[in-house]
Amino acid sequence: MHSPHDPYVRVRDAREHNLKGVDVDVPRDVVAVFTGVSGSGKSSLAFGTVYAEAQRRYFESVAPYARRLIHQVGAPKVGEITGLPPAVSLQQRRAAPTSRSSVGTVTNLSNSLRMLFSRAGDYPPGAERLDSDAFSPNTAAGACPECHGLGRVHRTTEELLVPDPALSIRDGAIAAWPGAWQGKNLRDVLDALGHDVDRPWRELPAAEREWILFTDEQPVVTVHPVRDAGRIQRPYQGTYTSARRYVMKTFSDSRSATLRAKAERFLASAPCPVCGGGRLRPESLAVTVGGRTIAELAALPLTELAGLLPADGETAKVLTGDLVSRITPVVELGLGYLSLDRSTPTLSAGELQRLRLATQLRSGLFGVVYVLDEPSAGLHPADTEALLTVLARLKAAGNSVFVVEHHLEVMRGADWIVDVGPLAGEHGGRVLYSGPVAGLAEVAGSATARHLFDRSPAPARRVRTPRGRVTVGPVSRHNLRGVRAEFPLGVLTAVTGVSGSGKSTLVGEITGDLPGVGRLVSVDQRPIGRTPRSNLATYTGLFDVVRKVFAATDEACERGYGVGRFSFNVPGGRCETCQGEGFVSVELLFLPSTYAPCPDCGGARYNPGTLEVAYRGRNIAGVLDLTVEEAAEFFADTPAVTRSLAALLDVGLGYLRLGQPATELSGGEAQRIKLASELQRGRRSHTLYLLDEPTTGLHPADVEVLMRQLHGLVDAGHTVVVVEHDMSVVAGADHVIDLGPGGGDAGGRIVAAGPPGEVARASGSATAPYLERALDGETRR
Repeated sequence: MHSPHDPYVRVRDAREHNLKGVDVDVPRDVVAVFTGVSGSGKSSLAFGTVYAEAQRRYFESVAPYARRLIHQVGAPKVGEITGLPPAVSLQQRRAAPTSRSSVGTVTNLSNSLRMLFSRAGDYPPGAERLDSDAFSPNTAAGACPECHGLGRVHRTTEELLVPDPALSIRDGAIAAWPGAWQGKNLRDVLDALGHDVDRPWRELPAAEREWILFTDEQPVVTVHPVRDAGRIQRPYQGTYTSARRYVMKTFSDSRSATLRAKAERFLASAPCPVCGGGRLRPESLAVTVGGRTIAELAALPLTELAGLLPADGETAKVLTGDLVSRITPVVELGLGYLSLDRSTPTLSAGELQRLRLATQLRSGLFGVVYVLDEPSAGLHPADTEALLTVLARLKAAGNSVFVVEHHLEVMRGADWIVDVGPLAGEHGGRVLYSGPVAGLAEVAGSATARHLFDRSPAPARRVRTPRGRVTVGPVSRHNLRGVRAEFPLGVLTAVTGVSGSGKSTLVGEITGDLPGVGRLVSVDQRPIGRTPRSNLATYTGLFDVVRKVFAATDEACERGYGVGRFSFNVPGGRCETCQGEGFVSVELLFLPSTYAPCPDCGGARYNPGTLEVAYRGRNIAGVLDLTVEEAAEFFADTPAVTRSLAALLDVGLGYLRLGQPATELSGGEAQRIKLASELQRGRRSHTLYLLDEPTTGLHPADVEVLMRQLHGLVDAGHTVVVVEHDMSVVAGADHVIDLGPGGGDAGGRIVAAGPPGEVARASGSATAPYLERALDGETRR
């Protein structure tokens, strides 16, 4: 029995996901890094076990009725955990993006600024003092009535709705109208209303064109459709809807992303004419602090905002002090280039997590465990030192900091390291080492140790010669001002620069329309599916081939089972009790809902008839349970399957199960699955691959595997462009484009461009000293 003052968090028999009955002791009041190759089980230990148990214990103390209102994760599979304080989790998962969520709302800085304007602002003579809500675009009291607090309005014009005025309405002049029957109906209604639908659009009277496109009237008329051969069409009552009304309704109400995107093509976005983009009512925008409105201050980079806040008067002094103390940790974490009005969906996952981290620094909590998910994600090496300072401050305040991390500098700066492995999936799930960082050097078989203590220079590589160039720009967007960039073809280009320097904005300007691009493939880290029904096998197309293999068996042919019989997404072969999910939700009233294997199929997803069909001794459920490695052996003589599996093995995903739900995959795994799907297509004509920070979430050992594939694509005649902070990747590139020198307004220009050795010697580049070290072998990540 351990005393309540035990200085260690002691985990016994952890079995979450792939953990194999893990026992580990981690000291409190330290910065402890949990590391290991992707899929080794480190997140299952830190988040799935330690944090989940701390959260479960907290919920035990909450009134049962209140528990029903909180999303609960359920109990982790662990024998016992002792010495565990309350925990705070900062993960990289983002909530559903909304344009109303901003840097100011995430950090609570907006509340402080609104209070400053309410209590210490300069009001026009005779104006009454406004409540702080009147300075928020997200409240009825503050939002501009014209744009509802969004700052922009969407309008449409005749030129957008009718791109080719030489056409008649019957020939499709009104491009914004829907297709199929709905568009034909609107044309027939206009015809019945007496409009000439066969005359070229430009020849119709201006007043008639105006009414057809923009009227808010919705007249109802009897339509007598033109009779098609062999079809009887009876008269019906048709309602007219103008093109503008249809587009606006589709854009605002449709749940279909495709329909919304189509509607958006016929809309022009412009600053609101009433508030000028300020998002607030006129009376709120009439109040100033230091001669500026709240909208003007919210648009400034935080570093600039902190220097402009007033300090006259007791109230202003108190509120300004509070604002500056909240801004300081955000700037410390390298995010001073952000403005309060920057919307959350435009931030990277790393930026969003660091904003939450900055907020925690001000919270004053002590005695808790902070569990952080790769806080270095998206961080330039120049900003990593600031991150380590912040983690040390959280520790100094009396907290324990548990970090899931791959960045070698963060590992070196930690007090304790827990290395999970040795490999991924079934080949991982064991703690190889738990102790001070230096002791890991003695652990044979640790992939982390090999990279952490290896100081050898980067292997010498001959820089490839480009065979052409793609020119982008001049680009004036966000903080880029008339930037022109040349991306060489047939080589690997790394785009670098501190956070907020404009890397993603510049690369986003590469489109398939540019001369020399050819085919363009963008590989990002977004999930490959949002439900457990989407999995590795369905996303890669592998499952289509597997189902054909089962449908071709003698047993399936005798029973008349087609390919559809072996799908768990449609009625027929699936288990109808769980509708092919494999599990059912069990409501436990005051306890969190739990998921149990389906009582009828036992988690197999299929009905008994389907499961009786076997291929080489395995039914369809048994095949979905195979790992990629096992499946490669099982389907060794089925070329269509082996090609997909070989591509997955090549990007280091042999440990994943074929039926692994998309919801269980990390961002790095999702990106590598997309890359594997692309690799299995076979060599096509020249393709330009764009990857935005492909090494995020990857252990250095996995980075090596990924880079082998990317260099393989270039050797096969393709072009690869990566936005990257990992200096080992940049050192291995053929061409480097470095943006900066700083972030936000201090960035947005190309500081250096050329081979890695040349950029490493560039003056005024924040990247150069770190790239030089990587080339010399002082540090390998």
